[in-house]
Amino acid sequence: MTEPTHAPLHTVARGRARWHRVIVRPVLQRRARVAPAAQAIAFVIGIVLALIAGAMLLWGSGNDPVAVYERMAESSLGGFDALSRTLLRATPLAIAGLAVAVAGSMGLWNIGAEGQMMAGATVAAGFAMVAGDLPGPVLIVLMLVAGAVGGVVLVVGPALARAYLGVSEIITTLMLVEVAIRIVEWLKVGPWKDPESFGFAQISPLPDQASLPGLFGQVHIGVLFAAALLLAFWLAVSRTAWGYELRMAGSSPAAARYAGISLQRKVLAALLLSGGLAGLAGAIELTGTATRLEPGLSSGYGFAGIIVAALALMRPSGVAVVAFVFGAVLRGGQSIQTLGVTSSIATILQAMILIGALVAAVLLNYRVRWVRPVGRGADGDAAENPASAGASGV
Repeated sequence: MTEPTHAPLHTVARGRARWHRVIVRPVLQRRARVAPAAQAIAFVIGIVLALIAGAMLLWGSGNDPVAVYERMAESSLGGFDALSRTLLRATPLAIAGLAVAVAGSMGLWNIGAEGQMMAGATVAAGFAMVAGDLPGPVLIVLMLVAGAVGGVVLVVGPALARAYLGVSEIITTLMLVEVAIRIVEWLKVGPWKDPESFGFAQISPLPDQASLPGLFGQVHIGVLFAAALLLAFWLAVSRTAWGYELRMAGSSPAAARYAGISLQRKVLAALLLSGGLAGLAGAIELTGTATRLEPGLSSGYGFAGIIVAALALMRPSGVAVVAFVFGAVLRGGQSIQTLGVTSSIATILQAMILIGALVAAVLLNYRVRWVRPVGRGADGDAAENPASAGASGV
């Protein structure tokens, strides 16, 4: 029996070296000059790309993109009543986006705003059942406070775990979303079941006076709360020592420690405030648009708030603009059902805006350079040279 022959090791090495010289890979290199309004430009590009991709999707499904987009624009921006309906949807988006932005300003990600909205609405509804005889203004204020407390209760565990044990807040806040929803489902068929529901599983309705006063059209005073919260957070972050310390703790933990800032306290403050705002958003949605607590009350606003905060770069002014645009998309998506188009197109457009804006933001801030290995390092791996011959930038 003859032994199998193998290629000499030096031949294999030369082959691998030639292979490494051929392969190129993209590397991001920050541009020397970046446009001052790069994020705003990226957001506009994201909207345009989303509309183009959405038009292709609609055309491929047998729908007229022009007719669909006209209906969406008319129903969301084409008149006083349409604008009020857009603001109605933008209000919870703005507060949920602000909740995520508060945590994001310190480099934290509160992914569980959806669950905290449900927790806030649950506690607010429970308070209304106990103190339903209070006058309307007093009851509403206390319900909003109770909602903020509910959001804090749901996030306090992840906040403590992140501050003192280093446990990722992304996982813990996300897992509690399902817990908050399941609790409402249990209350719906259990202790809070409406005895006059004629066998249907639903929670007892709220008192008549537990409704936010209206402003115009479909808009209630919750939109003023949202505007006040955005303004207050902007002032706190940009004009106060607390905001400066919060930003420093998020951008440079080592420098924050050197300056005597307690990172644990800042983590707790950011996450608890974030959860409280999300809970307040749930209570506002309950008292502003609902007559009773339901498992689907938050309607995905908490998850959409993550996209709003990300596109706004965690800035309150950006949160307001993105929330309004997304509110218009949601309202338009609801209206196109009369054309036989599913309202899910609104969710698809939101995702496409996010993807388009992120890609545009990367390309506006970074150049793509193609590099190839030119030698071998001490560990035997190919060394790369971004400035090697043949490298190109976009």
